Amino acid sequence: MLIAFDFQSEIPLYIQLRNQIVIGIAQGLIMPGEHLPTIRALAEESGVNMMTISKAYQLLKSEGYIMTDRRKGTIVAPRERKVIPDATVEGLRLIISELQVIGVSEDDTLELCIKLYREGKDAV
Repeated sequence: MLIAFDFQSEIPLYIQLRNQIVIGIAQGLIMPGEHLPTIRALAEESGVNMMTISKAYQLLKSEGYIMTDRRKGTIVAPRERKVIPDATVEGLRLIISELQVIGVSEDDTLELCIKLYREGKDAV
């Protein structure tokens, strides 16, 4: 699995990892049932602290994107229709508000959302 960290970004590394895995799942690059690297292996490969990788995996697990088993390791959870978490709704609300503040129209916002949604959907 290819993960690219931006060490200059203000976005915490564990969030960068979480986001890249979620995008990979949405685009079909990481499939349900697929094994993710161990925390140790991903930390060594990326040069990121094991606790940072663990924090990202714990977040992904709590959000239902991955499952862990002591014997089988970490795998991508089956895709099921789920209730949208409050944090996701609030995050989307913030992004939409930021777009409004900088003057992006409602039509342009919707067009951008549809384009990004289709990119993820078409990759599956």
